[in-house]
Amino acid sequence: MSLPTPTSDSRAVVTGASSGIGAALADELAARGYSLIIVARRAELLNALASRLSSEHGVQVEVRAVDLSDPAARAPLATELAERDISVLCNNAGVATFGPVAELDHDVERDLVQLNAVAVHDLTLAVLPGMLARRSGGILITGSAAGNLPVPNNATYAASKAFVNSFAESLRGELSGTGVNVTLLAPGPVRTVTPDPADASIVDKVLPDSLWVTSESVAKDSLDALGRNKMRVVPGIVSKVMSVGGGYAPRALSAPIIGKLYRKFGEGS
Repeated sequence: MSLPTPTSDSRAVVTGASSGIGAALADELAARGYSLIIVARRAELLNALASRLSSEHGVQVEVRAVDLSDPAARAPLATELAERDISVLCNNAGVATFGPVAELDHDVERDLVQLNAVAVHDLTLAVLPGMLARRSGGILITGSAAGNLPVPNNATYAASKAFVNSFAESLRGELSGTGVNVTLLAPGPVRTVTPDPADASIVDKVLPDSLWVTSESVAKDSLDALGRNKMRVVPGIVSKVMSVGGGYAPRALSAPIIGKLYRKFGEGS
């Protein structure tokens, strides 16, 4: 099964499209001829991206500046998508926090769950009936290698991605033979640009350049995998190690080691 052929009426949706993997997915889809609905909070970045993609690729690009962590703001978007011809949905928006969860802002942690997990669920359920009726569609869900194992000092993020990882792979099994493809993207560290040493985050400082992958390569590999209806795409060495480790390493051993590393991320944030 391949992805639906782009048409003037259909749209590919990308959430978290203002930067990083989301922007790269929008770019790759536009290059493949898909008109788009791009979603993120920052309207100015979305408008600039929409203008560039329309100019470079001759596709239509609609902007939806929506805070997906807010259920009230998210609901109209879900209603709209349920009524549109959505050929591809890239559920990519997400954020991470670092540090002991008891010491973090509880409202921020709740918003993280809404964005990383509940929004993914809502938007998927919105587009699914139409895709099933057309017997055609593709749903790419950005999970994480962190969702494969316990990650102290990254607890809410890892738990939200564990939901997403399981949901994507379970949904794929349910949709076998329907014409709707589902692929889980489980990346590790992804770099958009090489940071200036003065502005580098603690994550940039801890992880060497060889362990990073580019957002452009992740986008291409992910959409190729979605077109083949591959269950999971795991780009980069770190994500592959975490995926294997999550399945085989004793958690009583791996959790403290990973927790110490992520504690450093929190201390540098």
